[in-house]
Amino acid sequence: MLKKILIANRGEIAVRVIRAARELGIKTVAVYSELDRNALHVRLADEAYALGGQTAAESYLNTEAILDAIDKSGADGVHPGYGFFSENADFARAITAKGVAFIGPPPAAIDEMGDKVSSRKAALRGGCPIVPGTTEFVKDVSEISAFGAEHGYPLAIKAAFGGGGRGMKVVRSADEVQEAMDSAQRESKAFFGRDEIYIERYLTWPRHVEVQVVGDQFGEVVWVSTRDCSAQRRHQKLIEEAPSAGMLPGIEDAMGEAAIKAAKAVGYFNAGTVEFIYQDGEFFFLEMNTRLQVEHPVTEVITGIDLVEWQIRVASGEKLPMTQAEVAAQRRGHGIEVRINAENPAGGKFLPSPGTISKLVAPDGFGIRFDAGYETGDTISQYYDNLVGKVIVWGKDRPTAIARTIRALEEMVVEGVFTTIPADLAILRHPEFQAMEHSTKWVEERLDLSGIEATKPAAAADGADPLVERTTTVEVNGKRFDVKMWVPEGQAVAAGPAKAKKPARSASSGAATGGGSGNVEVPMQGTIVKVLVEVGDEVAVGQAVVVLEAMKMENQITAEKAGKVKEIKVKAGDTVGAGDVVVIIE
Repeated sequence: MLKKILIANRGEIAVRVIRAARELGIKTVAVYSELDRNALHVRLADEAYALGGQTAAESYLNTEAILDAIDKSGADGVHPGYGFFSENADFARAITAKGVAFIGPPPAAIDEMGDKVSSRKAALRGGCPIVPGTTEFVKDVSEISAFGAEHGYPLAIKAAFGGGGRGMKVVRSADEVQEAMDSAQRESKAFFGRDEIYIERYLTWPRHVEVQVVGDQFGEVVWVSTRDCSAQRRHQKLIEEAPSAGMLPGIEDAMGEAAIKAAKAVGYFNAGTVEFIYQDGEFFFLEMNTRLQVEHPVTEVITGIDLVEWQIRVASGEKLPMTQAEVAAQRRGHGIEVRINAENPAGGKFLPSPGTISKLVAPDGFGIRFDAGYETGDTISQYYDNLVGKVIVWGKDRPTAIARTIRALEEMVVEGVFTTIPADLAILRHPEFQAMEHSTKWVEERLDLSGIEATKPAAAADGADPLVERTTTVEVNGKRFDVKMWVPEGQAVAAGPAKAKKPARSASSGAATGGGSGNVEVPMQGTIVKVLVEVGDEVAVGQAVVVLEAMKMENQITAEKAGKVKEIKVKAGDTVGAGDVVVIIE
């Protein structure tokens, strides 16, 4: 069994791995960026090492800094979590070259299955039907246009080394091809460090069904459960369920068997997920995620299997703890997982809402689990994913699970940032969701969120407070240490002088604010990735003028007033805050 594990990640998944390792008696090592200096995963780990930098590229994607932390800590295992380096074969090779166990699949399997193009070839080799699309990387706009002319629109441009909807753009006409390709490559590069893309036919009303598999290093592979992840917005999941309900008889077992064949075709071991599209009684291979999924807990609650424990045991050279028949016998009831994201869902906009959580109260009760990477007082940065936490619910059947999830979300309190909870409740209460009539496009095309009004985040209270014990951090040669001191309760502890901070304005719409004044303001903190107009251009109401990236998602900021562009106050690469004026129209 491994003795000390370094978690090359942050947030909720780092916390999840730390807790599983602690239960196994394994020491844990955290790494952190400048912005995560006092994050929950850092506070929980036995040791923590600074990576430097703020953005993902400067910190969690800094291979040399992570390898240095491995050397300093003496870790004999590395868990990559999800995102960042979790599906990077070169990173896995760098880990194993040091004689350290990579708690994931072999690099060769990551190469073949982590690349969505070669994974489609592997699926075909294993007998899985695939959605019509390219089996090579797309290098030119003309290839996309030719595919659209042959197969029709809409089509989907996807990040070849991505997942979770990042770097995916739907193209509905030939006029959109160039901008969609550029945007897909920018997002893919920002989130995964690579910008290769491929294209495939975009199905009209599909469900997203995936199969959790785990394999050991002795050639055995089992499928643990199916999951339905069809409740999505912007191709990112909001609500996941296990098992996948409402499919024709025999489909679930057929998917499970197909997933095992696909995994064995590439010599896969450790945890992974094979994703399928299901429509009209047929299923098609979509991709394989060569890592642990965000939604893995919903499989755990219906099986009682700790998937992170299994990952660690497999990486330690142990055999799978159960056979396929034993796993099947473990499944009972129905599970639902709700992702609580820091976004304002008002009107269906789902605008990122970074900021400090002034109050967080998790739901409780029978069958309720809450996995989070934040606590009250923690700050959600614009530079990282906006997942606050996950509410995971078990029920004896699907109706019970839905009712219990609604109750849990009604009890949950998150103040200081907007969250997706109002939209989650609207989904769970909707008759079409309850009848399993929704699809991956249902939230954006059919669900009416026009009446959704997110509660304005409550600010932290002011006033003098009695002295309380606080903990701050110092670094000695890049290693983190905790230091305790007594300060007024409302006072933050800082290593240097406090800086004035511009008050943030609420992100209430996806368009410009400013009431038609001509001042185009951004509704949230972020980075300008593209300016779409020039001084002197005539613009119409609702026309996009800049593209803003916040929490790894691109948002088009539009004009509320028609007229001529008088001044452009930003350029690509500039960081802006909520309420900043970026373009002036006269």
